Amino acid sequence: MLAQLALTYKNLTDVATALDYLHNCCETTIVHGDLKPSNILLDIDLVAHVGDFGLARLLGTDLNQNSSSAVKGTIGYAPPEYGIGSEMTSCGDVYSFGILLLEVMTGKKPTHDMFNDGLSLHKYAYMALPDDVVDVIYDDAIVLQSTKANAKKMEECLAAIIKIGVSCSVDSPPERIKIGIVVNELQRLIPSCLNGEVEPIFGHDDVLPGIDSLISSSSSSSDSRTTGDF
Repeated sequence: MLAQLALTYKNLTDVATALDYLHNCCETTIVHGDLKPSNILLDIDLVAHVGDFGLARLLGTDLNQNSSSAVKGTIGYAPPEYGIGSEMTSCGDVYSFGILLLEVMTGKKPTHDMFNDGLSLHKYAYMALPDDVVDVIYDDAIVLQSTKANAKKMEECLAAIIKIGVSCSVDSPPERIKIGIVVNELQRLIPSCLNGEVEPIFGHDDVLPGIDSLISSSSSSSDSRTTGDF
C-alpha cells in the first residue's frame, strides 16, 4: 500500500516537473492548455508523461491563434478565466494541475454530481483542511492501518499535499502558487511523508485564497512509450 502511495506521489511530481520545464526551461514558454488525467500517460518504467499537445500554445509568438474564440481546455479542469475569454497562460496550467492533484487525492472528478450549488472540488478539499483530510481522501486505509503516532504524521502529510492542490486551483491567477515552487515542495515533502518525518509546508493557521472557485480510466494512447493512463 505504501509503495502504491509512493508511486502516486512520484507521478504527481513527474507531471509538475514536466509543466515546470514547459513553462520555465524552454526558449519559448509552452502552455499545455488541456491538462487532465487522460493526458497523463505512464511509460514501462511507470514514469508519468504529459501528452496530447493539440491545444498547446507558444506564448509570445505568432505561431498560434490564441484568440478568445479558440477551444481552451476541458470542463472541470480549465481555469475559470478561460470561460470568460481570457487568453491561455501558464497560470491556467497550474490551475489544471491543482484540480488533477485534488482528483487523485480525493477520488472525486471535478464534474462529479456532488459539486453543485457553490460546492466545487477546490472548496471540498479546502474545507477539509487541516484536520479532516481523512474524510475526503480516496484511500484512508493508509491512515487507519497506521499506529496512532504514524497516523497523525500521515494526516499532516496528506493535508500538506492537498494544500498544494488547493493553492494551485484558486480562482485568481496571480494568487496561484508557481509551478517551480510546487515541484520543490513535492520533492521535499513526499520523501519525508513516506519516511514518517512530516514537515507540513504550510502552517495550520495559514489562510489560503480562492474559496470560490483516482484518475479514471480512459481511452488508451497510441504512443509506443506508454503502457496506460496515469
